[in-house]
Amino acid sequence: MKSSIKKIISAGLIAAICVFAAGCGSSNDSKGDQAKKEIKVGVTAGPHAEIMDEVAKEAAKQGITIKVVEFNDYVQPDKALAEKDLDMNSYQHQPYLDNIVKKQGLKLTSVGKTILMPMAVYSHKYKSLDEVAPGSKVTIPNDPSNGARALLLLQQAGLIKLKNGDSIEASVADITENPKNLQFVELDAAQTPRSLDDTDIACVNTNYAIPAGLNPKKDSILVESIESPYACVFAVRQGDENNETYKKVVQIYQSEAIKKFINDKYQGTILPAF
Repeated sequence: MKSSIKKIISAGLIAAICVFAAGCGSSNDSKGDQAKKEIKVGVTAGPHAEIMDEVAKEAAKQGITIKVVEFNDYVQPDKALAEKDLDMNSYQHQPYLDNIVKKQGLKLTSVGKTILMPMAVYSHKYKSLDEVAPGSKVTIPNDPSNGARALLLLQQAGLIKLKNGDSIEASVADITENPKNLQFVELDAAQTPRSLDDTDIACVNTNYAIPAGLNPKKDSILVESIESPYACVFAVRQGDENNETYKKVVQIYQSEAIKKFINDKYQGTILPAF
């Protein structure tokens, strides 16, 4: 009788241990799946997408799957991130993100620098800034952040002066001196390269210049300096700053392998900002 009871107790203990072990195994597998889950990263078409594709290759070696989601404007990637259709995005500079957070109330934050894509001034009509004639039409991006960036670049060139000389919130209304009576045309940033056939000069972001066949280093009549505060950043939802997988993605982006890829592919037209 006692022997039978011992056998029952032993069997029960073994079963309990097996269940416990299976539970631990299930938990570990779950953590493994979570660590290797697909991360959706929003980018704009062009260099941001090309670099992120390379990051995805490096991440795959470390068990992280990155799905690169391309957009063709500056608005949707932040909306998609805020609405949890993305996990991260990588396309905007810090002043643009700050403006979005301030004006639209999106709960987003940056978690690391990526690249500097210098804005440049292009023209199909002029070969230098000295040739810019009175009354010339000038295209600038119509979003507040990149519009201000363009105005600061034109001020650097001596074409205009702004009320608050170094304000990253400047608008056309803040121009206090315009000796050549430049006429400003504000367009969506993605459309600025196409405007060169209809306007005299255009301020174009590099990520839209390169797909349009414009090289900021060779084709522009003025290019932003390396001291620019407009370095691009990774953005996540507020509260996700310490997500280990997201932090790992940033680390991979800021690795020597990706820095070499950027330098080799873009030959100084796009610069690592890390």
